Amino acid sequence: MRQPAGATRWLIPDGYIPEKSSGQLTSHESICVLNCASQDAQLKITIYFEDRDPIEDIPVTVAGRRTYHIRTSLLRKGEASIPVGVPYAIEVVSDIPVIVQYSRLDATQAENALMSVVAYPVQ
Repeated sequence: MRQPAGATRWLIPDGYIPEKSSGQLTSHESICVLNCASQDAQLKITIYFEDRDPIEDIPVTVAGRRTYHIRTSLLRKGEASIPVGVPYAIEVVSDIPVIVQYSRLDATQAENALMSVVAYPVQ
């Protein structure tokens, strides 16, 4: 039997959705989750801000033995969503171990930039 892959708590301290994009691509950010387990992973995502209360416990399910790319601009909890042009940070908590990566496409200039990093796992 394989050991569970990943961790159950991940942190991403740098989030930002630009107000404008140039060209045909739209700037966006994604939380990329890999679930190697056979069972579904139940996530709770919390978005933290510098100057307002967090958006807490946004539920997301990642199917077993699947990957899921979660666009941060589409995350909602009731009427609350992440505003553009505002710095934020992310906490991902899962009921089973998963792997979390964070990707950003910056299309604010003619020369697009793609950045991707593994989130910080909390043990």
